[in-house]
Amino acid sequence: MTSVDAVLSAIDLTSWRGETCVLNEVSLSLSAGQILQVVGPNGSGKTTLLRTLAGLALPDDGQVMWQGNNIEHDRSTFQSQLLYLGHKPGVSGALTPRENLLAFLHVRQASPDLTQLDDALDALALGERKELPCRWLSAGQQRRVALARLVLEPVNLWILDEPLNALDVDGIAWVVDRIEEHAERGGMVLFTTHQPMPLVRRQAQQVLLSEVEMSS
Repeated sequence: MTSVDAVLSAIDLTSWRGETCVLNEVSLSLSAGQILQVVGPNGSGKTTLLRTLAGLALPDDGQVMWQGNNIEHDRSTFQSQLLYLGHKPGVSGALTPRENLLAFLHVRQASPDLTQLDDALDALALGERKELPCRWLSAGQQRRVALARLVLEPVNLWILDEPLNALDVDGIAWVVDRIEEHAERGGMVLFTTHQPMPLVRRQAQQVLLSEVEMSS
């Protein structure tokens, strides 16, 4: 699955974990305004693929290309243009929602707009909890803290691993709206989910991974 209009592409990605092949010559592409869902059973390498596409894991073979260039040639520039959210929220339990988001923004070297930050927390029903340590929040609330980054960090590419985990109906609807709005602005979204992603205004294409049983 490749496209001449691709902004992000994977070419024959192969990854091994010990003697087990977890990705076997996987190719895909993502163009401006496109939403792509990676589907497959447990053990098919979905998380490995997403981490490899984000430059967080190196493939044993194959390439990840961004705007026609191998990301290994300038990984920092590539990663400055993407937002990766893993299947765990990735927030510090010792910090408040506000402090967690400020830390993420400082890593981006962005000047935080505190009003925008508080508006994002309010939209996610976290306004009354923004000064509580995240360890006191539920799993769904911690997920919402992480998801607030979707409206605070202006990047082109979102790579989301199970973004709907632990969310209620309202939380899922918020994520769907953000994904569709991002694509409508020409952004790109790559995601996995075990739950239905109820997109309405945009359609997600799919790349299917099969469980690989190979040994060296």
